[in-house]
Amino acid sequence: IDKLRSNRRLDAEEYKALLLCRDTELAAYLQELAREEALARFGNKIFIRGLIEITNRCRNNCYYCGIRKENRNITRYELTQEEILSCCHEGYRLGFRTFVLQGGEAPAVKDEGGGGGGGGAGGEGEGMVETVAAIRQSFPDCAITLSLGEKSREAYERFFLAGANRYLLRHETCNEGHYHRLHPAEMSLSHRLQCLDWLKEIGYQVGTGIMVGVL
Repeated sequence: IDKLRSNRRLDAEEYKALLLCRDTELAAYLQELAREEALARFGNKIFIRGLIEITNRCRNNCYYCGIRKENRNITRYELTQEEILSCCHEGYRLGFRTFVLQGGEAPAVKDEGGGGGGGGAGGEGEGMVETVAAIRQSFPDCAITLSLGEKSREAYERFFLAGANRYLLRHETCNEGHYHRLHPAEMSLSHRLQCLDWLKEIGYQVGTGIMVGVL
């Protein structure tokens, strides 16, 4: 534990020993040092995000996911732009200054929009670009985070230019074999990592991470 704190890294066997340790005194010591480190780096403020689940429609069939396309046991929905803006107005009134638009991966044709009315925020009538731009115009002092999965670099750029400034895309696992146990063959870890590179290059604040406890 002391070595990790001073050197910032351990070798694989040392990490394994630490993770498998069940000594309650050592666990308490580790928690104490972790708390000190967190307070030194981040302080004790809590940042609240307004999470808006804009759709549970998805084109992917990730095996662990409840909204995968082959799950027939859920009712699908898609919020309209008006509904999303209503959520933002209510959230702003309550003090939220970060809005997170999260949903399944809609087909690429739904990213652009292109005028017209009707449809959901991800629909062809009211596209995600228009929705982001409307939020940015109404709430210029707020951060807009998107969590909409893998898109083309061009789509990411359109979202960014419309006003989105953060993007959440978890890589889920860094092990190629494990990744393929969780996803169908048409998806790849390399493409997920490429998307993360694009997002960073464009200028987003990027959030990522792994899933714990998935076999």
